[in-house]
Amino acid sequence: MTKTTFMDKYPVFSLNVKKTETTFENVDAIVAHFISLIEAHPVAKFIALFDHYEHTSSMQDGTIAPEIKDAKNVIFCFGKQLPTSKMLAVRPRSIGICEFEESFEISFLEVPNEQLHEVTEKWAKSVVNAK
Repeated sequence: MTKTTFMDKYPVFSLNVKKTETTFENVDAIVAHFISLIEAHPVAKFIALFDHYEHTSSMQDGTIAPEIKDAKNVIFCFGKQLPTSKMLAVRPRSIGICEFEESFEISFLEVPNEQLHEVTEKWAKSVVNAK
């Protein structure tokens, strides 16, 4: 798991998973895996799936890096409290799944709650399940 600061402000955690390190064969299989983890969690709620690849490729001036084969976001929320209106700025959460020729990249923004960040990191790492 690598932490980077994207665009000089966003704390992004990402994990590169070689296709030889996982039994998941495509983005859709990983999406289904994350949805099942979210639905099994006592607080998390699955909200939606966003097909970022389809969205961008459907735009007349949409541009996708040639090495990206597929890209989707699983959108969910951990919110069981709403102590301030500022929480709306950091919810809901999203896990991005990007497919390349030889690997997948799982990425997400840092979760403000440390325990829930650990849950999200554990979910990402669960994609590594060597064949």
